[in-house]
Amino acid sequence: MEGIDCATPLNARTARALADAGVEFVCRYLVPARYAWKRLTGDEAEYITGAGMQIGSVFETTANRAAAGAAAGQADGVAAYKEAQLICQPKDTAIYFAVDYDAQPADYDAIEAYLRAAEEQIPGYRVGVYGSYTVVEEMAHRGAAWHFWQTYAWSGGKKSKAANIYQHKNDVSMAGIGVDLNKSFGNEGFWYVE
Repeated sequence: MEGIDCATPLNARTARALADAGVEFVCRYLVPARYAWKRLTGDEAEYITGAGMQIGSVFETTANRAAAGAAAGQADGVAAYKEAQLICQPKDTAIYFAVDYDAQPADYDAIEAYLRAAEEQIPGYRVGVYGSYTVVEEMAHRGAAWHFWQTYAWSGGKKSKAANIYQHKNDVSMAGIGVDLNKSFGNEGFWYVE
């Protein structure tokens, strides 16, 4: 499937325009109200699914937050769970947690601890990770997540066989907003408003 992720909240018009352009899924930020500029709301979720697209939820406050380890993962898991409940995200779907920087092997233990701590705080949901080829490969090897979203950034042209979603181009304009382009391959943990 073809999809996008973006920081800009969608309205009914932009959601319809994206769907008309062939977009099948939209990944949006499941973050607290203090990040209102990029926060997915219940109304927006209805616009997206009303236009026939699926939703992917991703939690990110700062690019390298996962490097802070278990304590950060616990706090972020609590925040993500609260937001998922507010927007009525169905259970048995994914919440991706972003590793949005060029993580190095020295960071992997902290990232694993972050993901495991976050998962404990999102009962009924499945933890996913967004990151580079090496982050996806390493977290898949460690069994630290259920779903994997790889970015081409910091990936050296490699694509992980574990990736459920692959982000292949950034900073494209569609429907008058800036988006990143993605492809998905199944088992993404996407959802619709029930």
